[in-house]
Amino acid sequence: MNKNVEVDLAIIADAKDALKALLPRVRENNHNEWLESFRSFEKEEYDKVIRKNIAGKRKEIRMDEVVHMVSEKTKGNAIVVTDVGQNQMVSARNYKFSRSNSWVTSGGLGTMGFGLPASLGAKIGVADREVIAFIGDGGFQMTMQELGTLAQTGVAVKIIILNNRFLGMVRQWQDMFFNKRYSFTRMHNPDFVKLAAAFGIKGRQVKERKDLASATDELLASDETFLLEVMVGQEDNVFPMVPAGESISNIRLQ
Repeated sequence: MNKNVEVDLAIIADAKDALKALLPRVRENNHNEWLESFRSFEKEEYDKVIRKNIAGKRKEIRMDEVVHMVSEKTKGNAIVVTDVGQNQMVSARNYKFSRSNSWVTSGGLGTMGFGLPASLGAKIGVADREVIAFIGDGGFQMTMQELGTLAQTGVAVKIIILNNRFLGMVRQWQDMFFNKRYSFTRMHNPDFVKLAAAFGIKGRQVKERKDLASATDELLASDETFLLEVMVGQEDNVFPMVPAGESISNIRLQ
């Protein structure tokens, strides 16, 4: 036997012996008190933020309503892909996942444009599950050419554009900390439904709440890629949030 292999086997044997000696000494621990504190924060967030955002009491549709409705209609079984920004935060908060391995996002990397191509990859990877992409109008424009790839491959992804006609997250900071001095955050968007149609992809735009449920049903019933554009409130902010340079203890709910 090769001497290097003998050394490797000896190391493995020693490691196994060490584990056998150590494992009985490891005491089971839990963090129930710590976890319980988060449950109380979760309730506070629901009472102060989420409840009113999904209530549908405002004239304009809110992003929270859209994600909440999709969550209810899919019973939390879909794979959810997001882009970056307010759509990402709202999706994470309002979609109630019932299965693991169902959340695809670029996290804190800030990769605008991630959502559409990532949803294509997710559907190819798990073809038997529903894949729903929540994307803002800004991020969608960065990789919207991938509609061509979806059309060419026939991969069926459900795309929901939460269109507030702004780079929403940046606008929120300009709103809250710079006295609404909006700079380069207003969006001049194309007609996304017509753009999808140019690739042979079905789509629909929703401007009024009364049409949201039927449009969502149409999206979910499609066995092909479908694009649903929902016109949401232009100046809705997403909470909770932590201002720049401050600690998590200074989290803001409004």
